[in-house]
Amino acid sequence: MSRRSGACLRCCLVVFAVVSALAVCGPTLYGTFKNTWKLDNSKISCPPCVCDCPPPLSLLHIAPGLANLSVSDCGSNDPDLKQEMEKQLVDLLTEELKLQEAVAKEHSRHMNISLAEAKRLASQYQREADKCVAATETCEQARERAEALLIREKKMTLLWEHRARQVGWQGE
Repeated sequence: MSRRSGACLRCCLVVFAVVSALAVCGPTLYGTFKNTWKLDNSKISCPPCVCDCPPPLSLLHIAPGLANLSVSDCGSNDPDLKQEMEKQLVDLLTEELKLQEAVAKEHSRHMNISLAEAKRLASQYQREADKCVAATETCEQARERAEALLIREKKMTLLWEHRARQVGWQGE
């Protein structure tokens, strides 16, 4: 079923791509083909177009005060902007360096906090690992003791079995 839906999805994507391409390129191609396949003007003639459109409005008619503005007047009424524009290059560079220093301090503070958090987590994980190692060592020691006891018991069992056979025991 998934193979079928995958094929259907691919087919839909191809159709979508073709329709999108025609929508984008269609008007241009239509204009090109229309101009190249133009029929002879002697056979078909169009009546002249009658257009009583008003002349296009100029910018002066739309906003008459806009033509009087110049770039030098821009922001002349804003005292903060005026003060900012009058600063010397050295002052601007000094201010930029102060901003970069503030950003660097904030970044450093954030990194120190992240480092402290990482150290705290590493310490916590190390304590957990130490607990696991201690528990594993305890289990290993208990296993070794149990193995030693089992070996001793087997020896004792063999010794007693040997003695029993000497006395006449036949075994099971």
